[in-house]
Amino acid sequence: MDCAAQNPMPQAAAYRRPPEVVMRLARMGSFHQTRLSFMRALLRRLKREAWRFERRLWELDENGFGRAVYTVHSPERAYSLVAFSHDLPDDQRSDRVIATAWDMTFTLFDGIPTEADLERLAQNVPKQEAGRVSDSELSLSRANKSVRLWQHVVDSLAAGRQPEREQLEAVGYLVRTTAVYGSGKFGAADRLTICDRPEFGGPFRAELLSVWLIRAFSIDVAEHIARARGGKAAVAIEPALRRRLGVGNATGLGMAPFLVNHPALINNWMMAREEALARVRALPAAEPDAVADFRAHFEKACFNVSQWRSEHPIQLQKLADLRADLERMQAYIERESLTDDHPWDRFYRWAEAELTLEGQEQLVSLLLEPYGELVDALTQCMDADEHLSFFIDGAMPLGRVREILETQCRWALDVDYDAPANRARFWYTSAEKLEPRVGERFDESGAEYELPLAIGLNLERLHRDLQDGSADEPIAEFLLAHPEHRHTVRRVQNLAKHPYAEIQDNLIAAEMLPIDILRCKLSFFGATRFDPRSDRWVRICMYQDAPFPHELLAPAP
Repeated sequence: MDCAAQNPMPQAAAYRRPPEVVMRLARMGSFHQTRLSFMRALLRRLKREAWRFERRLWELDENGFGRAVYTVHSPERAYSLVAFSHDLPDDQRSDRVIATAWDMTFTLFDGIPTEADLERLAQNVPKQEAGRVSDSELSLSRANKSVRLWQHVVDSLAAGRQPEREQLEAVGYLVRTTAVYGSGKFGAADRLTICDRPEFGGPFRAELLSVWLIRAFSIDVAEHIARARGGKAAVAIEPALRRRLGVGNATGLGMAPFLVNHPALINNWMMAREEALARVRALPAAEPDAVADFRAHFEKACFNVSQWRSEHPIQLQKLADLRADLERMQAYIERESLTDDHPWDRFYRWAEAELTLEGQEQLVSLLLEPYGELVDALTQCMDADEHLSFFIDGAMPLGRVREILETQCRWALDVDYDAPANRARFWYTSAEKLEPRVGERFDESGAEYELPLAIGLNLERLHRDLQDGSADEPIAEFLLAHPEHRHTVRRVQNLAKHPYAEIQDNLIAAEMLPIDILRCKLSFFGATRFDPRSDRWVRICMYQDAPFPHELLAPAP
């Protein structure tokens, strides 16, 4: 669906940032969550449609080990998180994807499970990759405790006191997921079986519904253990402190190629985000209520960055930049009018000239906050029918392919790929976990197994081989002689309709940072508190400050 068709605002087109500005890794690696992010869009739907919630099963012992079922009821269907809590020795707890045991394992069941379903799932879900699930399961996931905070929270509640806010803020979650699988993995339902359901029409809705319910389960387990240990003296965590706990996540290279392998989808995500920003920038004036809303969210952003912690040098510099940028924004807000003379466009253009990419993209997030009625419908065009962009138009003249390359792929054609630094890395699939990894071309073996993710190099090679052909020659004839370029020609033709489909950076360069790709994708999920542990994996927090099922949804009858 065309983004501009959602609450059309033709004048916004003049304010839309071009792909060559947006689709650079340094900027994409500075994205923040927005009100278009998938978690927030999902919760708005649940509230709007008055979903109902119930905890159908709670069979946990005094140490919090056992099973539980949380069920949510949409207007047409029910979905159940089936949760297993395990007694995991400390020496087996690991965030690594190669782990084989976890504190908690989960599946999102399509409907309400029977006792037979639960027995079957108990034999498979705790094994994760080593087990098998069915097309009645929509996701498969696991989580580990943040041990020190978990113990502090349980001990505090059992003793009748609240946990220390400072310790909660330092971590932000009681458990962190190490994988949330969907889309047919290990026998689970394929995406095509649920994509026509309105509640799952957007990207990653089933997986993110799972995470939201996991968050509730994790805190319920901690309170359950506290009650078992403390008896009548035990207390529940205060609602304000409870809200500050999200779900952590450790995400690595397995997620990175997704944006490269789904060009039509990334185009739609970016188009929606850029259309939303353009609509706000196009407003000739701002009402006092919108200005007040912006100021409130600005204060939240300042608080968030004050609590954001990292030990990684890259993120430490980003946080320093962001704090300085927020101070500059504060000074701008105090001296400039935010009500007239296209105030949001003036603010953005000032930021573009004065702030780092971190500050600019934080402002993008803030500018959308007061304008839900203007931008929220854009979430309806963030999905994609990728089959439509799979076929090659064999009749397209070779000259037209060259034109697209030379106008929309200049970033790739200007790179010297003979320089070692510009082809220093290669992407491959690990034999151990069958997940993407990055190798150092000149220091490691395995380049013969390279995945086709060197998009810039492939574009340059295609452009070079096209030079000898006639401009009127159909591209099909060229591909008969050069079948190695089919994959790249498809991407080039896709760009004609999807201008934001390509990351405009060399993905095999020595200075390429995979965490920039990870942060971009995770910002669309709605993640916060990005904390890189290297240039190849990152910890985040999800659903921090979001309502819980018992707060957002009506109880089931």
